[in-house]
Amino acid sequence: MNILSRIARLYYTASRFPECLAPVFDLGLRLYLANVFFKSGLTKVQSWDSTLYLFSDVYHVPLLPPEVAATMAASAELGLSVLLVLGFFGRFAAAGLSILNVVAVISYADLSPAGINQHLSWGILLGVLLVLSRGKWSADAWLEKRLASK
Repeated sequence: MNILSRIARLYYTASRFPECLAPVFDLGLRLYLANVFFKSGLTKVQSWDSTLYLFSDVYHVPLLPPEVAATMAASAELGLSVLLVLGFFGRFAAAGLSILNVVAVISYADLSPAGINQHLSWGILLGVLLVLSRGKWSADAWLEKRLASK
């Protein structure tokens, strides 16, 4: 075996190591995003009058009355965040929060460039969870194993 093939073999063996860290990063990503959206939902619930004012006069959510939009947003932020942390219907939660994220950007016309970048970052991270994550450390993975064994 020549030196080049030995180097290649060593490289490809070592390059599998980061895959061992995937569950840690998946969990960290879920915890980070859930924290962002859960805190936002709590803020809405804790000052409901302010939330209704914002949804009536500042945010312009298309097609929905302000009270309905506020209730849906707060419920989604709180409920989907919990699902995301648990990894229970994790892809559903990531999809729902992605939709909420897009609607937030569309409905708030005065969003600063920094705010748009923040929402873009959250959207990308939610997209990673939606498309790439199987979440080995999640309720979904546990349930999938249980159902497959039956």
